Amino acid sequence: MKIAVLTLGCKTNQAESMNLEYALNSAGHQIVEMPEKPDICVINTCTVTAKSDYQSRQMIRKALNNNAKVIVTGCYAELNKDFLKNTYNDITVVENRDKSNIINQIIQNISRNAEKLIDNTIVPLLHHSSALSRHRPIVKVQDGCNYSCSYCAIRIARGRSKSVPVEDVINQIKHYESMGYNEVVLTGIHLGTYGLDLKSEKSLSILLKNILINTKIPRIRLSSLEIREINEELLELIAEDRICKHLHIPLQSGDDNILKLMNRMYSSGDFILGVEKILKRLPDTSIGTDVIVGFPGEGESEFKNTEQLIISIPFSYLHVFPYSKRPKTKAIELPGEVSEPLKKERAAALRRIGMGKKADYIKKSIGKTLNAVIENRGEEGLLGTTGNYIKILIEDEKNLTEGMLVDVHVSGYKNNLAFGMPVKNMQVADKQLFLACP
Repeated sequence: MKIAVLTLGCKTNQAESMNLEYALNSAGHQIVEMPEKPDICVINTCTVTAKSDYQSRQMIRKALNNNAKVIVTGCYAELNKDFLKNTYNDITVVENRDKSNIINQIIQNISRNAEKLIDNTIVPLLHHSSALSRHRPIVKVQDGCNYSCSYCAIRIARGRSKSVPVEDVINQIKHYESMGYNEVVLTGIHLGTYGLDLKSEKSLSILLKNILINTKIPRIRLSSLEIREINEELLELIAEDRICKHLHIPLQSGDDNILKLMNRMYSSGDFILGVEKILKRLPDTSIGTDVIVGFPGEGESEFKNTEQLIISIPFSYLHVFPYSKRPKTKAIELPGEVSEPLKKERAAALRRIGMGKKADYIKKSIGKTLNAVIENRGEEGLLGTTGNYIKILIEDEKNLTEGMLVDVHVSGYKNNLAFGMPVKNMQVADKQLFLACP
């Protein structure tokens, strides 16, 4: 059967969808895009903002209008089961805890004539087919969250922290290594709490040590971490050559009163000291962040505190989100609501600052040699991602292919991209220039 898997939201959702695609493909089904008229459409939804909710509903309607049989899962589906069942008669809703059973849901509830199914108890963690290939595959090592940020519904939808055993993570990375991948991205809903639920003493640092010892994959990237979770032991490991010098550390607000209302468990001073510690140990590290504007109680002075803190820290990029009311969260009851036009104005101001910081960070790399995984070939050249998370346009050569890890001399910056030349080709060009001199 032709099956489409559509995904909204975080890297954890992306990793789960990749797992599902592989399992369906292994069961003999064809993975297709929506224009190819799938028989079944699985939608992995997101509820991080009201916009995500809207996009999830929009995707459901699009699939139904395409005459596909629809299965809906993910965080939006988890928190809106009754609404979905009452609004859309022809969909099947699968809770997050039952995601591994989606294949049997397809068979039992929708596709009774399918020739082949696989037992949900043996759906593999590993996932790959040439049709589904990505050049920096995502490895889900953790799910759920033990924190209680007042604005966040994801912890309600996902439950408490759950970790993938070290051995399973190692096996998955070895699988990618054997297939020639040059980078994996370790992800989770709350990656820094990895191991807290495992019987033997485990932590993210112990996981990284095991990965470094037992695999040879050239690049290992960490997804989002909280500032309080980045300790000396973890920094020592990030200093290893194979760990990408890129950290995404959510700030959310630079005002201490707003941070308390958010229940973020650190102060603006804690955040500044944490970043200083990172950059003292790893000076060229790319540090990106998330910021919420328009949280209840954010007046002009609170916003200015956030703005000034962001200006003072050498972030390499910002993700800015206007605050969005989430059902069942504590923040929805807080006074001091900020108007939508003011949220947009503040978001635009921070995004302008973010664009400037991104440009500044990339320009600091001009003249340096960085390694990059080639991800796409376009008309203007090859697009790659460096270890420190710079998108770079690389001069194209026939011997370079997508997925390769190449050393690139960064020569300039334009339109939010670095650009440069593969080091070997640059050396050839330099030699030709030398020979041409009288």
